[in-house]
Amino acid sequence: MPNHLQRTYIYQNHHFDSTRWDYFESRADDIVIATSYKAGTTWTQAIVAHLLFPDGNFPAPPAHMSPWLDMRIIPLEVVLNNLKAQQHRRFIKTHLPLDGMPYCEKTKYLYITRDPRDVFMSLWNHYTGLKEEVFMLMNGLPGRVGDELPPPPDDIHVFWRNWITRGWFEWETDGWPYWSHLSNVQSWWNFRHLPNIRLFHYNDMLADTGREVRRIAEFLEIDVPEHAWSGIIKAVSFTEMKRQGELYAPGGGQFFKGGAQTFLHKGTNGRWRDVLSDEELALYDAACRRALTADCREWLENGGTI
Repeated sequence: MPNHLQRTYIYQNHHFDSTRWDYFESRADDIVIATSYKAGTTWTQAIVAHLLFPDGNFPAPPAHMSPWLDMRIIPLEVVLNNLKAQQHRRFIKTHLPLDGMPYCEKTKYLYITRDPRDVFMSLWNHYTGLKEEVFMLMNGLPGRVGDELPPPPDDIHVFWRNWITRGWFEWETDGWPYWSHLSNVQSWWNFRHLPNIRLFHYNDMLADTGREVRRIAEFLEIDVPEHAWSGIIKAVSFTEMKRQGELYAPGGGQFFKGGAQTFLHKGTNGRWRDVLSDEELALYDAACRRALTADCREWLENGGTI
């Protein structure tokens, strides 16, 4: 298990730019919510928002309070000024692997992940749900490094083959045309022993939301009044979050055809079983063997408290 944590790569593409973190000034009680993508990011942002504001009286929508710092679309100066002005405890979103981020011992890192096949199904919904203007914005925004984000193929099987066998970055072997889910998870798994990094699994959060939300609160050292718990757990249920989708979805859902209801799609696992063939799952197996250690893969597919 590595003990030396350092930035190894610069991640820059149509979506994000890891160098934006170079301008971020951390505070001692900052929280970073990290995922690869489609693994419970928005859910976790909502959970942290409700833990910090148990009465639900947010100063701003959670997606605005908790900006995706590495995302290129919002000017960096705007994001940093908003964070600087925040008086409450800050919680910042990232989709970067740990090997692309500056690490701070005082920051609490909350990493959420999910079975890669479930991530893929959710990503397909996300990718095919993006409005045409989003592609134009990402691809046309000055400063983009590398190729444009291509439109999604018509066939989910074409997307699967690309996603599971091609890397966008030369040091990755899956994730095209986004970035690798597998190596993202492995980068955080390698440092799960550090006291300020805690890994959570989507399966466990679905199976017992109350237990996992309490574990998150304990890790973040947030004292929640006992009477507030039932309201918090109800507020972060999928049904309730979907009902208030504009409050939680990035940009209020404006990037998606069908708005926030498209973004907050199903929140379920296992849909891949009816879609992926044995041959396609063999590609998945090969990708896991390339990118993951055996213990990381075991946990990624099954979850469990670590």
